[in-house]
Amino acid sequence: MKIIAISGSIIPANVANSIQAMKAVHALAQLGHDVTLIVPHNEDHTTDWDSLAHLYGLTSRFSLEYIAAPSRRLFFLTAVRRARAFKPDLLYVWPVQSAVLGLLHGFPVILEVHDLPAGRVGPFWYRYFRDMRGKKRISVITRALADSLRDSFGAFLTPSDVVLAPNGVELERFVELPNPQAARRLLGLTEAPTVACTGHLYAGRGAELFLKLAARMTDTQFLWAGGKPEDVEKWREAAKNMDNVQFVGFVPNQKLPLYQAAADVLLMPYSKNIAVSGGQSGNSAKISSPLKMFEYLATGRAILSSDLPVFREVLNEKNAAFCRPDDLNDWSGALRGLLDNRERCATLGQQARRDAEQYSWKARAARILAGFITE
Repeated sequence: MKIIAISGSIIPANVANSIQAMKAVHALAQLGHDVTLIVPHNEDHTTDWDSLAHLYGLTSRFSLEYIAAPSRRLFFLTAVRRARAFKPDLLYVWPVQSAVLGLLHGFPVILEVHDLPAGRVGPFWYRYFRDMRGKKRISVITRALADSLRDSFGAFLTPSDVVLAPNGVELERFVELPNPQAARRLLGLTEAPTVACTGHLYAGRGAELFLKLAARMTDTQFLWAGGKPEDVEKWREAAKNMDNVQFVGFVPNQKLPLYQAAADVLLMPYSKNIAVSGGQSGNSAKISSPLKMFEYLATGRAILSSDLPVFREVLNEKNAAFCRPDDLNDWSGALRGLLDNRERCATLGQQARRDAEQYSWKARAARILAGFITE
């Protein structure tokens, strides 16, 4: 099947929406489809496959096309016009504007939704999509988001055309990882027990709590991989007198599993309010499906997470431990308890790895497409 995907994400970039879009499209290609991803033109654009594969951890090729447009709003129209030239069997899109325009051109459309429509015109476009005729489907990353969409806009599609599709993980990249001690040696880290967190350093992601935990647990190594350069420098400065803390900065997705494998415990120290990709405020704490959560599962390490209801759609008492958001005493007690109990860490990690099997990107893509178009 010929699929044209349209995303407003900047490619290449190390933000979550860019990584998620590339992973989702990569999975469509892994299923054997002929896929082209259309994205906005940017100064750092590249179609060099080796560079993209290294940055995003990709193996199956697909095409990438950059479209220049006078404005971001016009990109969504220009992208659909460009898509027409390919005569696709399906448009797979993230921008709701492109979903509407695709239906107007008579294409079957799958709209992937990660947040509630925002701003003055977002709800208008979404309602337009809701009321239009045509072959359409939406995929949503969490049950909480599906419920919020239904509460705000009504249950306008049949149950089979609203697909719950949490984010995923490429399981093959997490096969035969070294044990924590070996991973630390490969990375040149100390032999001390290690706690790690990966991802950006936006507000609400837990960097403050991370440093407070490190100050209490000076016999433990704290490692944070990821973040924009300016954020990394800010937190390095904050930790300059702490010998047991490292903010290593951005790590290409291809190498990230080794950093996660170096941990005895992997942290998800989110606050009740979480900034979304790019640092803007949003509904993330209520509806998010963090990419790191699925990578953590696949790594097979103990996970210590903020006890947010949306995370319990994936995590549970058998594959993770939970703490109250921002409660330092709760976190330090739980973390010390895990580090002092290797058997429990191993049990949680083993169950996490088993549970990761149901969250592959490839299986996710197959579930989203299932029954929508008969080839």
